[in-house]
Amino acid sequence: MTQAINELGTGTKDGAFTEIPVIDISPWRSGAGERAALAETLREICHNVGFFIVTNHGVDRAVVDDAFAIADRFFALPLEQKLLIDKRKSRHFRGWEPEGAEYTNNQPDIREQIDLWTEHAPRAPDVTPHYYRLLGPNQWPPDDVLPGFRPVLERWFSDLGGLAGELMAILAMGLGLEPDHFERLFGEERMSLTKLINYPATPPGQFGVNAHHDAGFLTVLAPGDTPGLEVENAEGRWIPVPIIPGSFVINLGEILQAMTGNYFVATPHRVRTNTPRQSAGYFHGPALDMPLTPLKLDRRFTDAVAASPRHANAGFMAQSDETEAGVAAMASPDHPDIYGDQLWNYFSRSYPGNVRRHYPEAVPG
Repeated sequence: MTQAINELGTGTKDGAFTEIPVIDISPWRSGAGERAALAETLREICHNVGFFIVTNHGVDRAVVDDAFAIADRFFALPLEQKLLIDKRKSRHFRGWEPEGAEYTNNQPDIREQIDLWTEHAPRAPDVTPHYYRLLGPNQWPPDDVLPGFRPVLERWFSDLGGLAGELMAILAMGLGLEPDHFERLFGEERMSLTKLINYPATPPGQFGVNAHHDAGFLTVLAPGDTPGLEVENAEGRWIPVPIIPGSFVINLGEILQAMTGNYFVATPHRVRTNTPRQSAGYFHGPALDMPLTPLKLDRRFTDAVAASPRHANAGFMAQSDETEAGVAAMASPDHPDIYGDQLWNYFSRSYPGNVRRHYPEAVPG
């Protein structure tokens, strides 16, 4: 814990942090006193920064190494083999996509990537509520093209999901809730995402991924060996995230911000890199039908939000119609009441062409 407290960085209290906090989470596996101290430290970080780096997390290094190795082999394949899992073929929005396919803040991201979601039995294409259309199978590279891909990523999902669940328990305790509070809320058919990302050197004036908030609850990122991730502090300065071998970068999403009444923050971040870069992200999510009901928190948390314009006025990623009406990119006052609607909004905003291809009736106008 000493390391964590000493590395919060100057300006943390008002969000003007100058470095990303580093947290040793091994005390969570110790006694009650160590757990409580860790939860309090992490609560403060998530209120003021929304980003941190975890060490001593318990995930076997081979899980990360194997994921990067198999991703590297995939990204080295010729185009015709990558197209075997072309995301445009999936009505569940899963698979491979080339640079520029995903849009963030109405700008194309300069990154190649594979999206894999938790697998469930598919629903009918016209099922309602519409967000159940997101349930379905992944597209996996054939074994004769890339043997071993699926088991490596299934272990990644399992082990990173375990770490994310542990972090959610620490956050719950920091908020004065039972450690299993989120676990009980998350439901059965959970939807989490893995992104395997391949960045080329970023062209001038563009970004590997444009400035944004994450849409969900909590993100666990293996950043690879190459810097490039930047986080915006309350003064508008972009703070580089350091590479610490064996660690994960953690950040919070808009849903956790919303459910805590803006006590926790989803902090803007982006990627730009001078050299090729790879990363792998795990985005922890509940069942699609989970209500995003605000948590009943102690008054000291709501008072802290009311006393901070940065928190009280924190917004969410804007949809295209809001942007056209003049709403700033991350200043929308609206957010859905159901997790599935939040994911549907993400796809509609980031992949309008894919949504139009598979669900034209769901596209306004």
